[in-house]
Formats: sequence, structure tokens, C-alpha cells
Amino acid sequence: MGAAGSKLEKALGDQFPEGERYFGLENFGNTCYCNSVLQALYFCVPFREQLLEYYSNNKNQGDAEENLLTCLADLFTQISSQKKKTGVIAPKRFVQRVKKQNELFRSYMHQDAHEFLNFLLNELVDILEKESHAARSSPQTSSPSEKTANGLKSAQANGFQKEPLVTWVHKNFQGILTNETRCLRCETVTARDETFLDLSLDIEQNSSITSCLKNFSSTETLNAEDKFFCDKCCSLQEAQKRMKIKKPPHILVIHLKRFKYIEQLGRYKKLSYRVVFPLELKLSNTVEEADSEYSLFAVVVHVGSGPNHGHYVSLVKSHNHWLFFDDENVEMMDESAVQTFFGSAQEYSSNTDHGYILFYESQAAVTIKS
Repeated sequence: MGAAGSKLEKALGDQFPEGERYFGLENFGNTCYCNSVLQALYFCVPFREQLLEYYSNNKNQGDAEENLLTCLADLFTQISSQKKKTGVIAPKRFVQRVKKQNELFRSYMHQDAHEFLNFLLNELVDILEKESHAARSSPQTSSPSEKTANGLKSAQANGFQKEPLVTWVHKNFQGILTNETRCLRCETVTARDETFLDLSLDIEQNSSITSCLKNFSSTETLNAEDKFFCDKCCSLQEAQKRMKIKKPPHILVIHLKRFKYIEQLGRYKKLSYRVVFPLELKLSNTVEEADSEYSLFAVVVHVGSGPNHGHYVSLVKSHNHWLFFDDENVEMMDESAVQTFFGSAQEYSSNTDHGYILFYESQAAVTIKS
């Protein structure tokens, strides 16, 4: 990496961002799924800043138990405090912790980067919630609360329902969906809210993120065996159901469902469909009428023709420059090259590098900061 690192420094020259670090991550035998997600999270600046702050607030607790959060904070601090601007770091402790924590990631088999991201964010939420409850109820310990969707918890104290704790992980990634069901007999609308840390979208050939989001929010009719029990009519009725984004998150993570189970084959197949993801995204299918504007800052790319083998790399935007992270290697790339990762318009193509997880930052959040 020495040569590659100095090549990157030469390429950026005096445009090398002040205080920024571009480090490759060593691969410990098929840990590219982990490395690609870590790079995307490291360049999610609000998340990185809060993680570094967490580290500086907790570094003096020598007897504190090691967990995934402390290992991640330690790794990000290690990168950000390097004397050199570029190089390679071995995220050994973090990877060991992941494997210790979750048997899914113990083997040397090809893993799913989206599953890993989901596991990691939910684990961080759990740790922060436990720490908060421990601090509040100390010296007494509270019983573990019931798990709800997306790894979020609702705690009950003295029989009263308390507001779920909102951690800084939630503040960055959590949005709210509302599930609306309209009875076609009495027109009553039942709405149920649910939280999300990322959106998983079904994809079609030659489509775009905007069209995938429209499909996600399209109206579905519930009839025949799928009728809806209407509380007002006190009976099963035909109904229309749709999902809308009630509160868009600061960091919108979109997972493209590229791995589909094919019944006839009895296995998963990778969909190499061309799905255009814009550098600037307008989110228009929200409950509020105003569009939410987002900027793309990271893409986790799956390289390979099938779901059970392949490789992960990440594309990252940092200080208006695009960079390509492939385990130990870090290179500059042109913004125009991002479109080569949209997917393939034909089923059998030599290009197998396809955008899989997209990270967008709300422009409202950026405007507030500046």
C-alpha cells in the first residue's frame, strides 16, 4: 500500500483534505463484506463524529467490558488519529468481536454485507440502550425489555409505557414509515407507524431508485383471502393498503434486493439489473408534501455473478472527491465512473460490479451544519 498510498497523496496533492485519513483495511479471509460497510460508515461524517465523541467520553473506563461499540469506536479513533494521511489498518479486534458475537459471520464463507450492516447497527443500538438504562437504574438493574422491529426496544417502568430511547444511531439512521389501510366499505383509514434503519427495495430491469421507491409506496388491494378486518365494520372487508415515508432519516440507507429466491431453481440468484441511482435524490413519496433532498456519499458494491461467492468494494465521496476502497487498496475515481456500477442492461454481461447498498445524506442536515 506504500506506493498506492503515496500515489493517492500525489493525485490529491494540495487538495488533500485537512485532517482527513484514507486508509485501506486488511482482509482476514473473506472479510470484504465487513470492510466495505466500515468504509461507508467511516465516511458517514455525523456518525463518525458521534462515535469518536463516544470514544473520548469512555476511554478512561479501564474496567469497561469490550463490546462491538467499543471495538468500532477504537477502530475509527485509530484511523482518524494516524500520523500518516494514507496507509493500511488491520481491523483485527473488531472482526474477532463480530465473529465472537454472531456465529453467522464465523465461517470463511461469502457473507452478505447488508445482513452485516443490519446486525451492526442493531447491536450498537442495543449496547447504547443497555448503557443508558444501566446509568438510569443504577444501582438496581432493570429486566431486559421486549425486542421490537428493527432491534428497537420499548422499555416499561412501573407498569407505564415509556418512550423508546432515541440513541445517536437512531438520530442518524432512523426514519418512520406509516402503513395506511383504507376500508373500501366505510372509507376508514387505519394508520400504523413503524421505524426503519434502512429501506429494502425490490428492483426491476432498467429502472431507477425513484421508480423503486414509487413501487414501494404503491397501493395494494386486499381482497379474496387477503381481506382486512375493519374495526368499524366489525368484519372482513376489501381494502387498499399503502406504505409511505412519514419521517425521512438524516442518513437514508437503501438496500437493493439483488438476491432473489427462484422457486424453480430452489436457490438464490443474483439480479444484475440496471438500477440508476442518482448523485442527488429527491424523496417525494413522503407524508409531508415537501420533497426531501439527499446526496449520495457511499455505495457498497457487490462484485460477482452469484449470491454465494464474489467480493465487496465501496465507493465513497469525501470532500467532493470520489474514492474507491477495495480492502487494502484506496484509489481516486472520477464521479462519472459511479454510473458504471448501476448494473447490466442485458442478463449476461461481463460487468458484475453492481451497486448493492446506497448511503444518502439529507441536504437539510448539511444546511443546518453550515
